[in-house]
Amino acid sequence: MKNENCVKVIPLGGLGEIGKNITAIEYRDEIMVIDCGISFPEEDMYGVDLVIPDISYLLDNKEKVKGIFLTHGHEDHIGSIPYFLKQLNVPIYGTRLTLGIVEIKLKEHGLLNSSELHAVEPGDKIELENFKVEFIRNNHSISDSCCLAIFTPVGVILHTGDFKVDYTPIDDKVMDLKRISNLGSSGVLLLMADSTNVERSGHTISESSIGETLVKIFSKAEGRVIVATFASNIQRMQQIVNASVQYGRKVAFSGRSMENISKVAMELGYLHIPEHYMISVDEIRNYPNEQITIITTGSQGEPMSALARIAFSTHKTIKLEPNDLIIISASPIPGNGKFISRVINELFKKGAEVIYEALEEVHVSGHAYREELKLIHTLVHPKYFMPVHGEYRHLRHHSILAQRLGMESSNTFIMETGQVLELSENEAKISGRVPTGIVLVDGLGVGDVGNIVLRDRRHLAEDGILTVVVTIEKETYNIIAGPDIITRGFIYVKESEALINEAKEIVKKELDNCLENKVIEWYVLKSNMKKSLEKFLYEKTKRRPVILPIIMEI
Repeated sequence: MKNENCVKVIPLGGLGEIGKNITAIEYRDEIMVIDCGISFPEEDMYGVDLVIPDISYLLDNKEKVKGIFLTHGHEDHIGSIPYFLKQLNVPIYGTRLTLGIVEIKLKEHGLLNSSELHAVEPGDKIELENFKVEFIRNNHSISDSCCLAIFTPVGVILHTGDFKVDYTPIDDKVMDLKRISNLGSSGVLLLMADSTNVERSGHTISESSIGETLVKIFSKAEGRVIVATFASNIQRMQQIVNASVQYGRKVAFSGRSMENISKVAMELGYLHIPEHYMISVDEIRNYPNEQITIITTGSQGEPMSALARIAFSTHKTIKLEPNDLIIISASPIPGNGKFISRVINELFKKGAEVIYEALEEVHVSGHAYREELKLIHTLVHPKYFMPVHGEYRHLRHHSILAQRLGMESSNTFIMETGQVLELSENEAKISGRVPTGIVLVDGLGVGDVGNIVLRDRRHLAEDGILTVVVTIEKETYNIIAGPDIITRGFIYVKESEALINEAKEIVKKELDNCLENKVIEWYVLKSNMKKSLEKFLYEKTKRRPVILPIIMEI
């Protein structure tokens, strides 16, 4: 296969892991990018706020990159866009709601005026030099979600994005299965399909079923109803609003992302709240509790979210009251279970009634179950298949599912981030990889926290730090002051005076030995102090704190 006559599909993030979805599709001198997401830090990434994909390959080929095409507006698909545009400013294409959410991010980063955003409708086609990209409506847990059909010189690539098949969506806009079927009849070279729920048998439950459950719950509520859900789930918000209006409740939004996205959704016509039913959080005190619904962030138990602050009594406006009913209308993202449990336990301790997924049908997934995936494979009948979205086990199960539906195992490709899939009309193969990885965002710093810094942070978190300060007179080789020892996160000094005094003697003895031999090079003194102290402390405590020697010279 000649490289210049094939299409390259390059996942730069989001394969075999949660979040950070970004894929490059390349032909000759042109690259288009699908999505540009973030993921959230692992527990051992101390102090890190966000994890974004490394786009070194795109920066090395920046003259080829013609645009970013967005499937939908979730963080794991759009969250990295501001960081991307700061390095590589290219046009962005997406549906109205998706771009509405992107605009919020660009405003926060001061990039909106310099960004080129192109709103599309499902069915629209964007033509580049070598690619034509068609947006095809699908269903997901956020409105305006789309599949992408990419028409390339060697064949059609269909990327499902995140999707489910919902025959009764809240907005009555069903997935365009007819168009997908027509593409399959014409011939699809490569299918890239969402694998997140491949382990679940059957079909996803329709989003509209949640409305029935909410109405039932609202009918019995005696006080305020506080509902935590994803800020991007506009259809869930609409059903909460509908139940609130049915029972004469005013609706208030709490949490920055909830307030921002609900405002955009209303402005664009995706969220409808009857006049006089929407109030601010500051206005809830003006109405009886039985006339209030609060829609809030914090469905994942995030420590700084509105729901967590309500639970731990640190919210500046909302305080828990008798008869409050809390509904957590979301399922835990992998790794967040303990955060949610902590918040739920605290809410119960404060006397609130809490309803969550284990008790009532208050959440449905936005990702296709196995039977829906089978439907897509059957309609598309691709020549080659590459599972995307989800952890490695999901990609593996989805590959097996495709083979059970008749696809040759040699035509399914479980890729790794950075690997290159080369496609021609008659052949597909994995051929090498490109530079990729992760970039850590800590506050305003992007990429300045790496493996070495993380290692030091883990070390500090696990064993603490011990600082040794000593003052030396250079001319007489005498110790003028110290050694003094300061510790943080290692031991409680007042209860370990004997150990600290012994450590001081170890350091003083080592320094005296060096100075007697006229050794005054700082790096030697510091190294000897550190080594002797490390050995002593490990023998006494079986711990290895970070030791920071400080020598002052007069």
